[in-house]
Amino acid sequence: MQTYIAKKSVLTDIFDAARSAVHPVDSVRRVLTRQNNRLSAGGAVYDLDVLNKVVVIGAGQAAGHMAAAVEAVLGDVISSGTVVVPYGCRAASCVIEQTEADHAIPDKAGLQATRKILDMLRGVDAGTLVVCLLSAGASSLLVDPLPGVTLEDKQRSTDLLLRAGASCFELNTVLKHLSGVKGGRLARAAYPATVLTLSLSDVLGDRMDMIASGPMAPGNATFCEAARVIGKYGLRYKLPEQVMAFIERGTRGQEPETAKSDEMCFLRTRNIIVGGTAQALFAAGNKARESGYLVELAIAEDRGPADRTARILAKKALRVRDSLKYGEQRCLLFCGESPAAKPRSGKGGRNRELALAFAREIAGIPGITLLSAGTDGPWERTGAVVDGTTIPDARAQGLHVQAFLDDKDTAAFFKKLGPAADGRNGGAAGPDGINTMNVQVILVES
Repeated sequence: MQTYIAKKSVLTDIFDAARSAVHPVDSVRRVLTRQNNRLSAGGAVYDLDVLNKVVVIGAGQAAGHMAAAVEAVLGDVISSGTVVVPYGCRAASCVIEQTEADHAIPDKAGLQATRKILDMLRGVDAGTLVVCLLSAGASSLLVDPLPGVTLEDKQRSTDLLLRAGASCFELNTVLKHLSGVKGGRLARAAYPATVLTLSLSDVLGDRMDMIASGPMAPGNATFCEAARVIGKYGLRYKLPEQVMAFIERGTRGQEPETAKSDEMCFLRTRNIIVGGTAQALFAAGNKARESGYLVELAIAEDRGPADRTARILAKKALRVRDSLKYGEQRCLLFCGESPAAKPRSGKGGRNRELALAFAREIAGIPGITLLSAGTDGPWERTGAVVDGTTIPDARAQGLHVQAFLDDKDTAAFFKKLGPAADGRNGGAAGPDGINTMNVQVILVES
């Protein structure tokens, strides 16, 4: 138990370093600076004497905190502003209004807030600077169904895709084709204003067309790709009739595609990543080195189900363990998100499912400890820590591991296992708004 507690302390220090590196306020302030009426961002300079009207818009779990950081720099020149945040995720700001809406299924509050943003953009001109703030969750918070599609249609479609296990990439590919703001359409609405978009990325590779479904970036995906996603998950006859009719019209060229890179609006649009998973893992690696570990860092591609990812990570950890010389220790850092687990009777989330499946793969094997958690709060909110003793301890207590995995009831498993491993229920963004992507930290010793 002492070894487990010591390793957990190291793991949580590494995880906390990852989170701190992508704090939304710090991330924005590192990029956005101002000297008199000259605003600098990512190497670009904006003359606030020429751009004499500043409008701030945005959405996401970190948008309120990002808005507070923008106010600290531009507060006296902001004409108006509104950002959409999940319920309970407001941050302190004065000029920029913060509206709460639902995440991950869009609701009427998000629809009303998005339409307010569109109304604000109707008043912009060539002398306006629009600052757009995006972070995780923005795709569901910015909602404006295209004609022929209702909010209820989008809610049903989102729910079906999530339940089917669609990746974030696949989900966004479909939903951006049903939206009046995604796939670059918000950039269209902002034209002829100058647009500066600051994004806290939760997307592997920091693809601007996928962060928040790319409201300010060219939409690279097509209706045909959206149709392929629907076919892949067998949703052709499950999605609302209006949605399928709209997608099929799009594949025939009867509905307008998302905005493309040659449109005029993108000549006046600049997208900057202020922080993301790469920065989080870099900071985690530095912290691990301080603790005496050699670091192996892998920014993973989109994954399969959590149990399959757990097997891949466990095989990697076992290979590394077998290659180590006596006294050597290694820290393996991974990121990425498995598709959301299909709900059964329980609770727990993909990180706890991954952790428990990983523990099963290394049962009884010393020298390997894993932490898997989301960056949207302390690790206890969504994650767990496991090692080679986790499964033997569970069996000694009469816990049937496979039953918890089958029921997706991993939160109950860790609670019953004991306080040392308990990852408490939660999942909403923490009050600091940090949220890039799920992180796995594995400590391996000879």
